[in-house]
Amino acid sequence: MNLTLLAAVNEWSESLKNPVVLGLLVLGVVFGFIFLIVFFSFFRLWLQSYFTNAKIGIIDLVGMKLRQVDYNMIVRQKIALVQAGVKIENADLEAHYLARGNVPKTATAVIAAHKAGLDLPWKTAAAIDLAGRDCLDAVKTSVNPKVIDCPDPSKGRQFLDAVCRNGIQLRAKARVTVRTKLDRLVGGATEETIIARVGEGIVKAIGSAHDHKEVLANPNTITQTVLHSSLDSQTAFEIVSVDMADIEVGENIGAKLQADQAAADLRVAQADAEKRRAAAVAREQEMQALVQENRAKVVEAEAQVPQAMADAFRSGRLGVMDYYNMKNLNSDTEMRSAIAASAKPERNDRPVTG
Repeated sequence: MNLTLLAAVNEWSESLKNPVVLGLLVLGVVFGFIFLIVFFSFFRLWLQSYFTNAKIGIIDLVGMKLRQVDYNMIVRQKIALVQAGVKIENADLEAHYLARGNVPKTATAVIAAHKAGLDLPWKTAAAIDLAGRDCLDAVKTSVNPKVIDCPDPSKGRQFLDAVCRNGIQLRAKARVTVRTKLDRLVGGATEETIIARVGEGIVKAIGSAHDHKEVLANPNTITQTVLHSSLDSQTAFEIVSVDMADIEVGENIGAKLQADQAAADLRVAQADAEKRRAAAVAREQEMQALVQENRAKVVEAEAQVPQAMADAFRSGRLGVMDYYNMKNLNSDTEMRSAIAASAKPERNDRPVTG
């Protein structure tokens, strides 16, 4: 036995002198050392995933390390998801991490939705997170609806202004309770759209009322009209309820508009009257100018009479006696006119009393 052992040792010693055998031995020792380091580095995580049925092997951990993935975080989130009853693949977690998504928050949202009985697949939650929205807050809003003011006070408006058919202005404020629709969170409209649509519905409902007293007596008519208008379509929220927080009576817009219209009509009438007066004044000026023009023509015609008489004298058509007879006739006519003017009775403007 001793001889056999001694022979084996001698043979091993001889083989060590061979460079090939020695190199293989050193290489094996190095690989063995590296294997031990890797094994003990991932052993704790592998052991946790094994006992929690997370199904993450050492090879998977090494691959994550080579792909520069935070394998510690991936293992923790995978264990949390599996323990919550959510089925998910390692590749989905890695892909979301490499896409610079928030894996812990997304995993928490998926777990919360699963515990609340909501349908939120991992791919949908990852898409919501990558789209820049808070997936966890959306799940919280879906479980615990939130209340938003309409109109938004942060925009500088405290009330919505609407006018009934009788012309009375009403100033209203509403509170809208909304719940997040997880399947519409990607691509759905935000809170601003809900506020705008609810405000439009309130203004429309008040505007269709015949009397403002009807709205004040029964504000529920406004909320019912808004709720039956499907204002939450194509949005990321579902309207749970609309409650009127405050309604105030404003101005009599109808009377104000009528007064403004009357004032405008008065100004139009005054403008038309002024236009007609200006036209009459212009016409008067034109007639005065025409009178002066005609007078000038008369004067011009009278100025031609002596010249005509002189031509008649020279041509022999008018004699001296004819001229004196015409002068006597003119003098007689002027005398008769003077006597008639002096004999005309004075006008009595005093009223006659009986």
